[in-house]
Amino acid sequence: MITLYHCMSARSFRPLWMLEELGLPYRLAMLPFPPRVLARGYLEMNPLGTIPLLIDGDTRMTESAAICQYLCARSAPTPLQVEPGEAEYGAYLNYLHFGEATLTFPQTLILRYGRFEPEERRHPMVVEDYTRWFLARLRALEPRLAERDHLCADRFTAADVSVGYALMLAELIGLASQFTPAVAAYWERLQQRAGYQRALQAQERAAREQGVAPVPATAGIVQPPVGTG
Repeated sequence: MITLYHCMSARSFRPLWMLEELGLPYRLAMLPFPPRVLARGYLEMNPLGTIPLLIDGDTRMTESAAICQYLCARSAPTPLQVEPGEAEYGAYLNYLHFGEATLTFPQTLILRYGRFEPEERRHPMVVEDYTRWFLARLRALEPRLAERDHLCADRFTAADVSVGYALMLAELIGLASQFTPAVAAYWERLQQRAGYQRALQAQERAAREQGVAPVPATAGIVQPPVGTG
């Protein structure tokens, strides 16, 4: 059985959401955040100390977007994957990795320098600059989502999971009010999916059962007022 090491509402939510969408059996191992500090034994499993960590037999993976791609390929054929012969295969791969490399990257800096660092090491200017950076790149989705319900192939795919998690994280850190109209409507649609709802319930249930605080690692961050940049 697949085992997924996960922190509440962190990047590992992407593979958790994928597991629920695909209906695959899995074991969810909850960790306090950050695990490299609060669960030192985890370093024996993943020397990076990061989450996610997915173990599937001899396969061990730590990159959330790559895990989404792997789970689709493992479960093929599935409508959550766009095949090489389909017209929007390239767009599918692009948005699958856009969610992490382009959208989540600036959010990690917002979190680090807005909340996770000790008070004396926090940098409001870094938070403001990377908030603008994130929102400027998010705007690239507006014309595409104004014309379609999903990012590619006229259906929900792993690319929507990848980008959807970036929107989930943006909401947790207080940026959802600055979404453009089509992006905001897209995020509302994604939250109605049964797979998304099951993933939320799964992490909350596992956190209670395993004695991990059932609150997102991002809870409590204070955002400075910024424009859309």
